[in-house]
Amino acid sequence: MTSSPLKVVSTNKAPGAIGPYSQAIIANGFVFASGQIPVIPETGEIVSEDVREQTRQSMKNLQNILEAANSSLELLVKTTVFIKDMNDFAAINQVYAELLGANRPARACVEVARLPKDVKVEIDGVAIVAESKI
Repeated sequence: MTSSPLKVVSTNKAPGAIGPYSQAIIANGFVFASGQIPVIPETGEIVSEDVREQTRQSMKNLQNILEAANSSLELLVKTTVFIKDMNDFAAINQVYAELLGANRPARACVEVARLPKDVKVEIDGVAIVAESKI
């Protein structure tokens, strides 16, 4: 039996998977992070009802998963932002831009009927895994 070319990424600094999926998978030099909602990992609670705070927490969870995979927000190449209400687009964009700085990964933004735990935003991402310093 050969070993899998896929590596599972798991960290307690982001919400655990609540279904048959991983927080992230590393394959061929990329990390594919599952969608992150604004859950505070330590408590399991939604950060707040404010869409800006929800965006910030979702991005923090994504960042923590990327860091567990030896990557970062700076190495993001693609994200998907799922939002409950397209009227929140500008507020979400403002926080998203603040957190990403000069990095501008490719992105899709989709309004959806409903998200887990009835949150207002969910964000997933694909990033490059940093080269090992060994």
